[in-house]
Amino acid sequence: MASFRWKTFFEEEDRPEKPRRYGVTEMRGPHYSLFSQNLIQDIFDSMGQFVDGLKFAGGSHSLIPKSYIKEVTNLAHKHNVYVSTGDWAEHLQRGGPSAFKDYIEECKELGFDTVEIDAGSLGIPEEILLRYVRLIKTGGLRAKPLFAVKFNKSDIPMSGDRAYGSYVVPAPRTTELVEDVDLLIRRAERCLEAGADMIMIDADDVCRQADSMRADIIAKVIGRLGLEKTMFEVSDPKTSEWFIKQYGPRVNLFVDHSQVMDLECLRGCNLGKDHASVLGSSYYRF
Repeated sequence: MASFRWKTFFEEEDRPEKPRRYGVTEMRGPHYSLFSQNLIQDIFDSMGQFVDGLKFAGGSHSLIPKSYIKEVTNLAHKHNVYVSTGDWAEHLQRGGPSAFKDYIEECKELGFDTVEIDAGSLGIPEEILLRYVRLIKTGGLRAKPLFAVKFNKSDIPMSGDRAYGSYVVPAPRTTELVEDVDLLIRRAERCLEAGADMIMIDADDVCRQADSMRADIIAKVIGRLGLEKTMFEVSDPKTSEWFIKQYGPRVNLFVDHSQVMDLECLRGCNLGKDHASVLGSSYYRF
């Protein structure tokens, strides 16, 4: 097995070599600041063993020249790093039914491996969301639906039984958001059944800050969907620390590029006889 100084990847330790099915670290790409190709190269050269995926967050790929995107995706693939789109698919709604198919083809041409679809921002019926997942899979790419724990109140199904095929008057649209973790899980389960490869959980109202973690929601999501099929967005090292403490190094996390090394140190901390905390006891407090 390959080693990286203090780090080794063995199945019986924290997680195996890339490509990994669990313990995935997805890194945020260009979004809030300029992300030059030289910086990406430096990150992959120094920490490539620890980076599983690169995400063009917030639809930033729509503002970047295609030639640059191809250079970045080619560079990522050389380091065995998959490349994911951000939550941009919702902007295709105005383009008609064929727009999403064209988007998938363009993603393939640019070298993307995964297409993320924000289930909340799309504002579409569940069956259309599942159709999008199937279209992505048919196009030869990985599908990664993104779910938030809060839904528009008008999107929550009415309680009570009704005859199959009976007409239900659509609820008027509202701006009120309602927390419904059971609906999140049910829709995520259907997406997985349709072929989705990973479910991304939005940090808002779940895991935005370490001192306000919704441990009940996280436990329920992981318990129903499984650790391997869920990925959580984290905003700071303390939040990563919480996840590693609660669920171990095999949890899938989406972090900023500046947090990759800290996260890897946390994944290997106090695991196995040869591991020692690289961050030090003062950082990793339990």
